[in-house]
Amino acid sequence: MKKTAEKGAVVISGAGRDQGEYLAVVGANADRVFVCNGRDRPLARPKAKNPVHLTVTGKSLPSEAMRGNKALKKALARVRAEEEADRIGQSSDL
Repeated sequence: MKKTAEKGAVVISGAGRDQGEYLAVVGANADRVFVCNGRDRPLARPKAKNPVHLTVTGKSLPSEAMRGNKALKKALARVRAEEEADRIGQSSDL
């Protein structure tokens, strides 16, 4: 992870069982970032990840998306769809 992720930032896991997953940052300390996706990792049980294994997407979620697991899942699915649409759009322009 290049820059420090703030609460609500969307990141992509680069290592571990959740590799490739879009996750939302819910907290951080000196050496760990705590992330959730609302499904496997609900807001009540965040996963501690090494920041080196995360890629910041540059997008962040509004506070409404962080109010519950269902809202978080929907918001992350929307971000993932936008990112994939951008990738497809860029590759077809080549």
